[in-house]
Amino acid sequence: MAVYTEVTDDELARLIAGYDLGALLSYKGIAEGVENTNYMVHTSEGTFILTLYERRVDTADLPFFLGLLEHLNRRGISCPLPVRNRNGEVLTEISGRTAAIVTFLEGVWPRRPRVEHCAEVGRALAGLHLAGKDFALTRRNALGLEGWHALFDRFAPRADEIARGLGNLIAYELAYLDRAWPKDLPSGVIHADLFPDNVFFIGDKLSGLIDFYFACNDAWAYDLAICLNAWCFEADFAFNATKARALLSAYQSARPLTEAEYEAFPTLARGAALRFLLTRSHDWLHTDPNALVKPHDPNAYVRRLRFHQEVNSPGEYGLERVR
Repeated sequence: MAVYTEVTDDELARLIAGYDLGALLSYKGIAEGVENTNYMVHTSEGTFILTLYERRVDTADLPFFLGLLEHLNRRGISCPLPVRNRNGEVLTEISGRTAAIVTFLEGVWPRRPRVEHCAEVGRALAGLHLAGKDFALTRRNALGLEGWHALFDRFAPRADEIARGLGNLIAYELAYLDRAWPKDLPSGVIHADLFPDNVFFIGDKLSGLIDFYFACNDAWAYDLAICLNAWCFEADFAFNATKARALLSAYQSARPLTEAEYEAFPTLARGAALRFLLTRSHDWLHTDPNALVKPHDPNAYVRRLRFHQEVNSPGEYGLERVR
């Protein structure tokens, strides 16, 4: 359960009184999520989400995250909208934590994504990239190639506790990506964490995107590669080419990849797999066994990475060259 900080009835009622949200009716903690504490809050004016930012989130980044949500909403992207209090502020404080209230999005995330879901995600990701082009604020990707080295250093001596040979696999991949990582690709705001649990659907139609707390500036095609890893592998780790073709084609229907992005895509897919292998491995080794949140198994991304290492051309992903 991802409720790290408890909020009392009186505290929340006092907070809500500072907004034009009516009276507090009820609230409950949300079990999903790993970074922050989240509550679903019901008032006489509707349903909202209260997020308390825990210590892993740098509060200096919050103007970027919340400003981006406001910007994307103005551009027609369905995502949570920060609610401003009567002083016009989006940030507040409760229970000793910096916090924000955002609007609630209807829908459910797909536990077993289908081809139709993947196509919807591809179109939505392209729309997000285009909508964010003129967002004025920027944020460096702390989990880019440079950050991967630093992260590996924190657990390298213990990597083989997860799987035999994992340390050598990661060291080999980092050395390869140091040589091969593409530069100067079309870039802008990326979501950087668009996994199925961050995308809501009503039926087969996408109803909204959530959890922008890894958003940053980086290559758009890298964000697409993250989605490929997150949406196009089955529970047995087999690559689903039909889902990949649907996701990639739908993305390119709104924002065709350049030739440089096309050629770089296999390398970007390897990097995206390594990024989540690294963060999952770090959390696997450093999370207290008694913690409320169970870390994700890193081995799922070992399998993805080994698949990408065998790919010889972008076409093997179902990616078409747009001329």
